[in-house]
Amino acid sequence: MLHLALRMAAHRITALLAVACAVLGGAALITTTGVLAESGLRSQLPPGRLAGADVVVAAEQEFHPSGDLPIALPERATVPARLVDRLAALPGVTAAVGDIGFPAALLDGHGRPVPVPVAQDPATAGHGWSSTRLLSGARVEGRAPSGAKTVAVDAAAADAAGLAVGDRVRVVADGRPAAAYRVSALVDAPGAGGGVWFADGTAAALAGRGTGGEGPRAGTVDLVGLRAADGAGERVADAVRAEVAGTGLRVTTGADRGEAVAPGVGSARSLLILLAGSLGGIVLLITGFVVAGALGVTIAGQRRDLALMRAVGATPRQIRRLAAAQSTVVAALALVPGVAVGYLLAGRFRELLADRDVLPSELPLTVSPLPALATLLLVAAAVQLSARCAAWRTSRMPATEAVAESRSEPRTPSRARTTAGLLLILGACALSVVPLLSRTVLGASVTSVAGIVAAIGLAMSGPALVRSAGEAVVRRLRPGVAAPTWLALSNVRAYALRLSGVVSPLAMGVVFVLTYTLTQTTVLAATSDDTRTGTLAQYELTAPALGGLPDGTLSAVRDVPGVRAAAPAGTTTVVWEYDELGEPVAESASAMILAPDARGVVDLGVTDGGLDRLTGATVAVSAEAARTRDAGIGKRVRLVLGDGARVDARVVAVYDRGLGFGPVVLSRELAAGHTTTGLDQRALVRTDGTREAGRALAALAADRPGLAVASTAPDATGADAPPEVWVNLAVVVVLLGYLLLSIANKLVAATAQRRAEIAALRLVGTTPRQVRAMMRREAAVIAAAALVSGLLLSAVPLALLGQGFLGHPWPAGPSWLLPAVAATVALTSYLTIELPTRHALRTPPADALRTG
Repeated sequence: MLHLALRMAAHRITALLAVACAVLGGAALITTTGVLAESGLRSQLPPGRLAGADVVVAAEQEFHPSGDLPIALPERATVPARLVDRLAALPGVTAAVGDIGFPAALLDGHGRPVPVPVAQDPATAGHGWSSTRLLSGARVEGRAPSGAKTVAVDAAAADAAGLAVGDRVRVVADGRPAAAYRVSALVDAPGAGGGVWFADGTAAALAGRGTGGEGPRAGTVDLVGLRAADGAGERVADAVRAEVAGTGLRVTTGADRGEAVAPGVGSARSLLILLAGSLGGIVLLITGFVVAGALGVTIAGQRRDLALMRAVGATPRQIRRLAAAQSTVVAALALVPGVAVGYLLAGRFRELLADRDVLPSELPLTVSPLPALATLLLVAAAVQLSARCAAWRTSRMPATEAVAESRSEPRTPSRARTTAGLLLILGACALSVVPLLSRTVLGASVTSVAGIVAAIGLAMSGPALVRSAGEAVVRRLRPGVAAPTWLALSNVRAYALRLSGVVSPLAMGVVFVLTYTLTQTTVLAATSDDTRTGTLAQYELTAPALGGLPDGTLSAVRDVPGVRAAAPAGTTTVVWEYDELGEPVAESASAMILAPDARGVVDLGVTDGGLDRLTGATVAVSAEAARTRDAGIGKRVRLVLGDGARVDARVVAVYDRGLGFGPVVLSRELAAGHTTTGLDQRALVRTDGTREAGRALAALAADRPGLAVASTAPDATGADAPPEVWVNLAVVVVLLGYLLLSIANKLVAATAQRRAEIAALRLVGTTPRQVRAMMRREAAVIAAAALVSGLLLSAVPLALLGQGFLGHPWPAGPSWLLPAVAATVALTSYLTIELPTRHALRTPPADALRTG
């Protein structure tokens, strides 16, 4: 069987190239998705400043909903400081360090923050001196800081600022005004990310962690790092696990220590899992569609050979096995380079995510054979199933009937297939209603799914629709129509299955590009509209180099002439627990942090209640969330804050602009003590609109170290678009490239298989010029049919998306998109039919009939 399959494949190289390209591209995309998913599950962050610790004890930074994947919590949860002494007393422990991190930044001679290494986060750059015991291979020049006015600084930062041991330097620590310190030591610890080290007592006081303090985090540390005696690491780890059992603390060793360095960075792994999950479905759907289409064209070109085998005694099962065997051989040859390209593509995709700050640059990809194995199994199964389905009709027909039909198509398209396709199109229209009911990103994403489902329905019902359209056009042809036009339209009517096999993937490409791209741009436009309309402030002040706004910034801003209102604002992450259809559900979401005076700088479109009540354990929720989660005014909602703390909050306001401001807004008091730094992230400022007020605000920012002032107006260039938009557009480009390549190969293969038909036309007197004219008209019909059907299938989902998100029945997007799609479809149709036709015309008709 395998020998026969190889001989058949050798005579159909052109057609099988389409299968090879489809498999290669599909294998690359599936492997890429697999690498991203595995990296999200298994990738390990470098231990960084904890490389010298053998065992690390930290709070759990994940929320584990029942029956679902864990949700990362990016805000630092703390550990009781009293645990340090208990763990230090365990056998085999040589050192126990309670590490804390808080905002700290060095200032140069001009009062500007000193540039720090990329790996250093200013929000957690400050540490106690004892934390240096957790570094690996650190070289210290000088002595440990002692007292309240000495610090040790990172050697790289010292070089940037021109500092040496004994010099004086100004430091902004935990939002306090800049103070002068003497440099007592320089610390060179490669890979640790740098930092500023204070005396332990000074660090605890600055961070509000002292045992006698009154702050919400008094008497806590971020984590506990332990050093163990030689050979005692595992024994110490077991003893620590027994000591902290039942407390909810997590004990990590080895490569897992990197998870404790920065919870916000570690949460990026969850993003990879979500990204791979969202990509996986569409990638598998498109890959299966393209591979099945390519195999359908290939097997259709071999119907005569398969029919003759039936005539000489081959059983239906043998016919299907033969078709599957030759397809598997071709797929096996394409899988190896496809998997290799997938691993390379995953690396480039990670770089894109890192460049757009979606992923931390220090998070590596996990490369193993598992994605390749999964790709092998999925693609092999798809090829086997598609090949057997494509050969099913020929294998089940009587031998004489199979031979008679091998040069024609069934006169009547399958009624069951047509009905199923039309039902899918109707189902896609039903799905398109979701954006009207749910004005959320999740609701908008259904638009893309509806478009693809409709395109699959077109592929199934296409033969009947194409035949009906062809018959209608032929009946209306004038008697004097040109021969090439008559031949082209007759081919459309007689070979509806063949024509729909190339129209459907082209239409899918049109639908995919329009729905996927315009969904992103429409959601972005609606979000921008919500944000622009709801932001009353013209300016925002931030201090990224300081880890947060210093104390006194807001009062100074309010004193600036022309300032009408100024209020703090921040962003954190919450997990909202609620019941849906009687089942518990937990959903992670970004949440704003506002104070009651935010009414002067933002307008959330409050429809019930008011932001002036946003004090204490209270929240405001979007109208969408209030409706779907039974969270109206006065209701209590269960939230898990960014550090894992569970709270019950009362709803005091419901607002309309949830797309721009998120589903929930926390009061400042509710979030206090549950963020990593505790500092305000930014201040929103509304002025009287005069240039003098803007200049005065800029002058204030220039006089205060680390402050930056920016306009709240959206960037017209799209540079401030969320990183997810760029990621989604990159996915569109990659998938579109795969679709176009596969479609082109399929068209080339389908045209090449018509050599005998072209030869027969030439033998009855048709000139090469007339043949080329006929094929060009067919290309025009294919392009027109693909564009019209693609636009019709996209029209309903996009109209309902625009109505739901923008208030009018058309989406938002670039004006050049539709002409670009039309030009691409027309050019693809023309070139992939014209070039094989010219090649076929070079072969003498007799030779073409003999070998065809």
